[in-house]
Amino acid sequence: MQKDSYQTIKYPVEGLYKEKGSKFLAYAWPVQSEEEIMGHIENIKKKFHDARHHCYAWELGVDGMNFRMNDDGEPSGTAGKPIHGQIHSHELTNVLVIVVRYFGGVKLGTGGLIQAYKAATADALENADKVEFTIDKSFTIRFAYDMMNPVMRVVDEEGLKVEEQIFEADCRLTLSVRESKYDALVERFQQTYGIDLLGQED
Repeated sequence: MQKDSYQTIKYPVEGLYKEKGSKFLAYAWPVQSEEEIMGHIENIKKKFHDARHHCYAWELGVDGMNFRMNDDGEPSGTAGKPIHGQIHSHELTNVLVIVVRYFGGVKLGTGGLIQAYKAATADALENADKVEFTIDKSFTIRFAYDMMNPVMRVVDEEGLKVEEQIFEADCRLTLSVRESKYDALVERFQQTYGIDLLGQED
């Protein structure tokens, strides 16, 4: 069954990790688009223009296919990957995490860097309030006025959100339902009550 809900963070949060004089400042945001993500990255680079590295990872959507990692000059796989790993470990999506590094003069080595970026990200995400959203589908049904009671009974039973309603000679309702319930609900309206489905939108 296709996943029709996801968990993200409610508000922006921060985290911190220090190791051998280096400081790793983590910043996490809930995000909805790549344009929004790019805006946060640009702002952080301007704000911390004197930092050596601005590494990040983000993920959008529920299929695990839309993500990016950036090591920003750190050895390959030592920054973006552990940041992204923490996003997964916390079962989050629609999240951007940027970790700003101020170099302390002592090299940490590959293992030390991985641990540092992981720990800074974890510190931020563990401080975050999580929130769950559902992925919904909208559709419009048309029915005669004398079908109002059975239709509204289904609306109540299924906890449907009414987005628009028009009550004239013919009645029209635009409803929203969780994606996983969509097919069964449409069939219930069409087969049980003979109601016309006018259209849908994702």
